[in-house]
Amino acid sequence: MFGFLSKIFGTANDRIVKKLLNEVEQINHLEQYYSEMTDESLLKASMNLKGQVQSNAKTLDEITYDAFALVREGAKRVLGQRHFDEQLMGGLVLHRGMICEMKTGEGKTLVATLPAYLNALTGKGVHIVTVNDYLAQRDASWMGPLFNFLGLSVSTVTGQTSDEDRIQSYKADITYATNNELGFDYLRDNMKFGADAKVQRPFHYAIIDEVDSILIDEARTPLIISGPTSDRSNLYITINNLVKKLDKEYYEIEEKTKSVTLNDQGMSKIEEMLVAAKLIKDGSSLYDFEYTHLVHFINQSLKAHTMFRDNVDYMVKDGQLMIIDEFTGRVLEGRRYSDGLHQALEAKENLTIQNENQTLASITFQNYFRMYPKISGMTGTAMTEANEFKFIYNLDVVAIPPHKPVTRIDHDDEIYGTKEEKYDAILKAVNEAHEKGQPILVGTVSIEKSEVISALFNKHKIKHKVLNAKYHEQEAGIISQAGRLGAVTIATNMAGRGTDIMLGGNLKMLLKDLSNTLSKEQLEQQIAEEKEKVMQAGGLFVIGTERHESRRIDNQLRGRSGRQGDPGRTKFFLSLEDDLMRIFASERVTQILKRFGLKGGEALHDPMITRALEKAQQRVESGNYEVRKNLLKFDDIMNDQRKIIYAKRNDIISAQNIIQTLFDSAEDWLGSVINTFIPQDKFRDDWDLEGLAAEIERVLDIKIDTQKITKDQMVEDDIHQYAFSLAKELFLSKQNAFGDMFNDVLKYIILNLIDQSWKEHLYNLDHLRQGIGLRAYGQKDPFQEYKKESFYLFEQMLDHFAVNILQVISHLHPNPNADIQKAKSAKDDLHNLSQTRVDPALQKDASSAVKMQPSTNVYVEPDKRDPKDPNTWGRVARNELCPCGSGKKYKQCHGSVVPQ
Repeated sequence: MFGFLSKIFGTANDRIVKKLLNEVEQINHLEQYYSEMTDESLLKASMNLKGQVQSNAKTLDEITYDAFALVREGAKRVLGQRHFDEQLMGGLVLHRGMICEMKTGEGKTLVATLPAYLNALTGKGVHIVTVNDYLAQRDASWMGPLFNFLGLSVSTVTGQTSDEDRIQSYKADITYATNNELGFDYLRDNMKFGADAKVQRPFHYAIIDEVDSILIDEARTPLIISGPTSDRSNLYITINNLVKKLDKEYYEIEEKTKSVTLNDQGMSKIEEMLVAAKLIKDGSSLYDFEYTHLVHFINQSLKAHTMFRDNVDYMVKDGQLMIIDEFTGRVLEGRRYSDGLHQALEAKENLTIQNENQTLASITFQNYFRMYPKISGMTGTAMTEANEFKFIYNLDVVAIPPHKPVTRIDHDDEIYGTKEEKYDAILKAVNEAHEKGQPILVGTVSIEKSEVISALFNKHKIKHKVLNAKYHEQEAGIISQAGRLGAVTIATNMAGRGTDIMLGGNLKMLLKDLSNTLSKEQLEQQIAEEKEKVMQAGGLFVIGTERHESRRIDNQLRGRSGRQGDPGRTKFFLSLEDDLMRIFASERVTQILKRFGLKGGEALHDPMITRALEKAQQRVESGNYEVRKNLLKFDDIMNDQRKIIYAKRNDIISAQNIIQTLFDSAEDWLGSVINTFIPQDKFRDDWDLEGLAAEIERVLDIKIDTQKITKDQMVEDDIHQYAFSLAKELFLSKQNAFGDMFNDVLKYIILNLIDQSWKEHLYNLDHLRQGIGLRAYGQKDPFQEYKKESFYLFEQMLDHFAVNILQVISHLHPNPNADIQKAKSAKDDLHNLSQTRVDPALQKDASSAVKMQPSTNVYVEPDKRDPKDPNTWGRVARNELCPCGSGKKYKQCHGSVVPQ
């Protein structure tokens, strides 16, 4: 019924294309106007459009036709290429934030210049996203002259681009970069200590080339930054051994708030012990700037020993410390205490301490690209995934008709009983085509399968080339010549994307060939002659050695043949032993084969089998879609939290007078702690003023006079104002002591505490993810359980973080001997971070994804140091003899070497 109506009224896509054609006519009317301009006049017209947009005199939509006509004229003059009407249609689709499906060879790289130029006129930057560094560099150098001609700047970002160059690259009007580099730069930017160190500017518009590959195929695995985080297990153990020696007289317990605090005596005692353990210098204080990080470890270890009991709050099972739910008494699978408390408990129980900092930052491509106000994409195959693009990215797909009708012949699949029979049929087909000089592209589903086919061809003396996906430039060179007379090329289905197969050969690539001795004119003649022979032989013959689990990948392989109206043909050879047939389509196909009685060596060409295969592919695609949807559901939760943390970091970085932030935090915390010790429903005689005073002294290092409160008959608001005035006075005294450095010191401390808390939170979320699936056995929805518990952990983390900031800064001692200057000139050494595309929550052994380094902040006994391995030395004083045995002081030996 619907097919009948579509024939009469046309499909929705047909109606969109019809409207686009009308708009293209309006652009074509402007062609003569711009063609009569001089180069200088074109540049002036371009700058005039830019001025109108940036002054808000006109919107981008109002100048679209002029901008497109201007770009087309520029391309004619600079590149020698004129945008076809179909390419203008593709440009309009991209500008409107949709996905443009154009067949292979339709010139998508040139299409992208239209919306890129138009949207770059705002001055906010356009990112053109490619799948590898080679394509980013190639497209930027190819299209760059056109943008420069029109007065816009162009740059690239690759894996080799330095931080300094990245800053400049992202400032360009149009930046070509890979999806991985963009995502990792975003994560690294949100780990930096200053706005001037960030490389990216606010997102504006992204055009994603091969959009199905980036937003679909690569969306199952998140981007993750990890390491080089120090293994601090030795520090936890050392602190644990010190805290064990503290008697009850050295600390005070407040069970109501489940907190424990060292008193003055205890503070003196622990400082003596730290000096003896060589963790701090003799005569130093725990609250000197360079030692403030130790406070956190001592507090958590003290809490582990005094407030948490084995078989009550936690239990030890199979060498693992597991949390017991205080309400149900059940073990909380996958849960870990946050803020380093779990590690402190592991040290207390003499267990192996699991490193708390595995993941430093993480994001999925779905959530990364959804941060852009506008995105669009282009590919040869998107219609099969249109529902997913709409549901996850709110992107509609529009299929643009080809510039010339497709004349390629797509043969029915041939199905054989065994792989051997299939390979024999492939050999026969290759030999027949090869004898005619017809170029052949053999597609495989994996590198392993391509090696099997290559060995088969070698055995039968068939000369061929195999694409190696590790070397993108070499790959592009091979695929570009796959259309030459008699060429046989084996490739994985995804290999060589972004490079057209031109019948007779690719002139640009042949000119780059160092072994070539012919002139440009001679090469052009050779290519023309070869092309004629190849067309007579039937064009490019694409052979599929088995069906991929995604129809889209099969269509990509088919689309290699028949570009721009060229002749060509395609055929898939299958067997019952292929993975897809064996796992997903076996029952249905077996029934059909029984009916037909397939004999050895015979092939079936049956539409029913093709339909059965398509249904099998749809089932696999549906399963993969569910994996991506599920990943996104979980990452959306983390994404909400990520936004809050990154916003906090940015607020701190941009704050001009950060002491006000400190005042606000102290005011809020005092309000909550006063409510805890002086509940509104209690009489004055029931107020716990001593407990309140102890808690305020623990956190803010100020003493409130409880007798004054009683004598002056202070109410809650009076107490709040009184305590806050003392806190304010304390912070101002710190500010005076540090002088101009105070703002930088505060930023440095707060950013470090944010990063520490966030890293530990991510680690706890990884653990939660790994065990959350087990909740399904208890008739609970794992996602809802994860959502509830992750937000509980997040709120806990924020509470701890706020108190940690107040406590550290309140107790901070200005020490002119401390290296405070590093806070002012803190640079971000993010070059050694490990970048991965592995989700720890989906791995059996998540710890293997992260490379941990021994801590250089912990003192190691001389007899435990390996002179040949600096990683075992720990912290070495600069005037100490170098552990390598050279006899020199450390500062004159290994200590003088700047780590690479």
